[in-house]
Amino acid sequence: MEIVTGRYDRLGAHAEEGGVNFAVFSENAARIELCLFDAEGAETARVDLPERTGSVWHGFVPGLGAGCRYGYRAHGLYTPDRGHRFNPNKLLLDPYARALDGVLVESDALYGHDVMSAEEDLSFDARDSAPFMPKGLVLAPWDRSIVRRPRHAWDETMIYEAHVKGLSKRLEAIDGPVRGTYDALGHPVVIDHLKALGITAVELLPVQAFQDEPFLSSKGLTNYWGYNPLNYFAVEPRYLGPGAVEGFRQAIAALHDAGIEVILDVVYNHTCEGGHQGPTLSFRGLDNLSYYRLQRGRMRFNIDDTGCGNTLDVAHPFVARMVLDSLRYWVEDFGIDGFRFDLATTVAREAHGFDPRGGFLDALVQDPVLSGVKLIAEPWDIGPGGYRLGGFPPPFAEWNDRYRDDVRKFWRHDHRGAHDLAARLLGSAEVFDEAGRAGWSSINLITAHDGFTLADVVSFNDKHNEANLEDNRDGHNGNYSDNCGAEGPTDDPEILERRARRQRNLLTTLFASQGTPMLLAGDEFGNGQGGNNNAYCQDNETGWLDWPGADRALLTFTQRLTALRRAHPALRQPRFLHGRVRADDGAPDVIWGSFDGKTANWRDPDLETFTLRVRGSAEVPDHLSIDDDVLLAFNTNGAARDLVLPEAPEGRTWWRVLDTARPDLEAAPVPGRSDRVEPDCVVVFSLSKANEIGDGEPV
Repeated sequence: MEIVTGRYDRLGAHAEEGGVNFAVFSENAARIELCLFDAEGAETARVDLPERTGSVWHGFVPGLGAGCRYGYRAHGLYTPDRGHRFNPNKLLLDPYARALDGVLVESDALYGHDVMSAEEDLSFDARDSAPFMPKGLVLAPWDRSIVRRPRHAWDETMIYEAHVKGLSKRLEAIDGPVRGTYDALGHPVVIDHLKALGITAVELLPVQAFQDEPFLSSKGLTNYWGYNPLNYFAVEPRYLGPGAVEGFRQAIAALHDAGIEVILDVVYNHTCEGGHQGPTLSFRGLDNLSYYRLQRGRMRFNIDDTGCGNTLDVAHPFVARMVLDSLRYWVEDFGIDGFRFDLATTVAREAHGFDPRGGFLDALVQDPVLSGVKLIAEPWDIGPGGYRLGGFPPPFAEWNDRYRDDVRKFWRHDHRGAHDLAARLLGSAEVFDEAGRAGWSSINLITAHDGFTLADVVSFNDKHNEANLEDNRDGHNGNYSDNCGAEGPTDDPEILERRARRQRNLLTTLFASQGTPMLLAGDEFGNGQGGNNNAYCQDNETGWLDWPGADRALLTFTQRLTALRRAHPALRQPRFLHGRVRADDGAPDVIWGSFDGKTANWRDPDLETFTLRVRGSAEVPDHLSIDDDVLLAFNTNGAARDLVLPEAPEGRTWWRVLDTARPDLEAAPVPGRSDRVEPDCVVVFSLSKANEIGDGEPV
């Protein structure tokens, strides 16, 4: 097979005029072989990459084109105690492969060492792993003209976290072969649901190619969530539908046409190769010492800041380059609008620890492509100093677990619940209001893929993860949930009503808080998981949304909530609110009160009733000022309470626009200055002109 020098500056395998250019990074290899395969998986050619430029090995093969299948074999030292694990008997997947042909088949031959040896990973295995490995597939260049983005401002954003398969697998309005695939994301039924719900962005659980863990496969389970990456460029094959990879791009385009952005959950903190006794599939075989963080003085062993066996070394220039190239690829070739970084502390950790001005984050926020998309951090991992809520630089937003916990505690009537809730309602300013960060920086969530669904938060006191086959040891124990009187399913009408109201209370709090709301898919219609708070391995009806059992009343109420948020800019302000006096009327932009019209008694540790009045921020320039006035009345007391409303200025009237105790009531003006607030509920009032209600107000 003819091979010539080719180019080093573009990593991966790219079809060009006259052939395919191959380029792969390895700082420590002695030589690298390119292997080609036919459609049946038989190796048809093997040749050394002829040139090395710095740490990049490269070559150009004339006559090849899109559709060719390939992999690499890396030669070098096999000295695990020094961090090197080269084994040319193991076929290696190109880290830049744009698509995969075939699937990984579990076999002992995938390991660089003899798994049965008494020497464990210090031994050497000479079996060929190629028959068990997926191959890289060269793709033709994409037509980027399909990429067009809605570009919603952060303060207008409402996020819907969903799993590609689980979202549509039980949606009978979609044809069977399409359900659970990328194609279904762009189906009119899905898009109509999202638009009616007022969603502006769908955040997808991992879609980059991932692998099931052997311990799950041995139990007949799979890694349903996908947080176990094999490759950062290839689309996960198990969700491919009739449209193949192009079906995903077309679905993203359809969502964009409907005004909905697409955010990807990405896992650049570890790979599926696991710890030092894991398989050799790609990164470990190409350059273990460069791709992974290894223990100082014990280089045989991986640093494990992720709980998954290894930690990707994003501080290495070429590893950082791979991650940045991957992110740009998803933006430029698929049209992705943003990313949520799983265990983001890991990618921000330098040798000295977490650094918000570290090399990778600096490169990311100044990148001309990536600085213009939405960036979200999960601000923790299990490494040293791993919990970093509020520590990421602008323009990052962050998942706020304190919001989740404090809101749940408040509605189950925990001690000092009102005091903790107060800060969450105002966007957790004490956490995020520094370094010029915006009011939308807190990603507010009641639930997420990891944990109880909303329906389960109000139906279970304890986790029920027996189906995961780990004796219920897995999953969080601190759920701050409340079964409202019975554990799990019940026919008791009082308990059912209590649960329904609690869900409405939690959802109303979410959409009435400053910050950016994130709704877990299915929470809008009462989807449950039977009390499983760690359904990562439940690729079945536990993990799929229960569309047939949807609570239509709750769905209608949730639609009213999102419409309420859209109608009232006071609820979604880009600046934090600190109670400063507005120049136009001399009154504060935030006012806390009691039901009798006086100041709330924050000295009471069991405060059960209070009001929050939010108006346009006093800190914005005049041209950005907001003429909007919303009052939230919270009552966790077991009895109804009379509320004295603030005096309305001339020409304005208070309207009751939403009541969680009476979800079917239409918006109506309040006669006089008092109103009745039922027990265990929240009521939303808006100050509108005397004879009309604001545009977009739910009625």
